[in-house]
Amino acid sequence: MKTNENRTPATAPAKAPAKKAENLTVKDGETPWTRAEMVELRTELEADAVHLKEEIRDAEQEIVGLLRDGGDGAGNDQADVGSTTLERDHEMSLARNASDMLDQIERALSRIDDGTYGVCESCGKAIGKGRLQAFPRATLCVSCKEREERR
Repeated sequence: MKTNENRTPATAPAKAPAKKAENLTVKDGETPWTRAEMVELRTELEADAVHLKEEIRDAEQEIVGLLRDGGDGAGNDQADVGSTTLERDHEMSLARNASDMLDQIERALSRIDDGTYGVCESCGKAIGKGRLQAFPRATLCVSCKEREERR
């Protein structure tokens, strides 16, 4: 029997959103987060996490199969080996991307729980409620993200 300690954040029962959703940081002029908005956001993030875990598991199974079947054994010509290698690299890239997104989601859920959701990790200012509703995994405000991408 699983206990809550053995569950991952995405499969554990939904925690209550930040103690006071309205205390989360928003930009000047934005309405505070409501409890309903935080419940919706958490539900979306947790559903995305479950989906990504399935993608990662499927990609890992595919990679194992490609490694098992993709040897340089008798009957495999160079084109088959090259094709298998390309396919394996593609699956590994997909798994790595899904894993990165899963890490971002778990980080966002943690920030919701500790009340720091909505604060830019670079400058400490508000990320903006609109940006977070469009991209809930955001950890940087628009100006810091633009600065990061210019590097």
